[in-house]
Amino acid sequence: MEFSISATCRAPRGKEIHGKEYYFFTADEFRKRIENKEFLEWEEVYPGCYYGTLLSEIDRIWAKGHTVLFDVDVVGGLNIKKKFGDNALSIFIQPPSVEVLRQRLTGRGTDAPEKIEQRLAKAEYEMTFADKFDTITLRPHQQHRPAEPRRAALHRRGTERDAGAEAEIRHGGHRESGRPQ
Repeated sequence: MEFSISATCRAPRGKEIHGKEYYFFTADEFRKRIENKEFLEWEEVYPGCYYGTLLSEIDRIWAKGHTVLFDVDVVGGLNIKKKFGDNALSIFIQPPSVEVLRQRLTGRGTDAPEKIEQRLAKAEYEMTFADKFDTITLRPHQQHRPAEPRRAALHRRGTERDAGAEAEIRHGGHRESGRPQ
């Protein structure tokens, strides 16, 4: 299993590196990639600020024979689930509360107060979609990528039916280019 690296047109925060935490593009570069249909999914998360999953990123991970894990927002998760259906396990990662999320965002020291409020409003809205996911897991700690979703995916892959579904995610249901139908 390997996490995909998302693309964004926001500026790097702190010591983030292009190609490690995100692929950083200008808004114009991002829109050009949208026009060229280079994304599995994308969204204008905030006005003028795009996020998405590059098809080349999925191809990169599949070329290694790995299963792709996506760390995306709710809309991205629902769009991926819509495209892959039962061949994908969608996990909603829920903070213990909005106040705990506020403390985490403030504690990072990377965003201005108005940006934190914008992100909190989005988080509250996104929590209304939790029941649309296959499973919900509570994110009690501040770690970036919790182990619980990985365990859930491994558990799901452990059955014969799901081992077959995992192979479908990697190799089946795609055009010759390796992109979703």
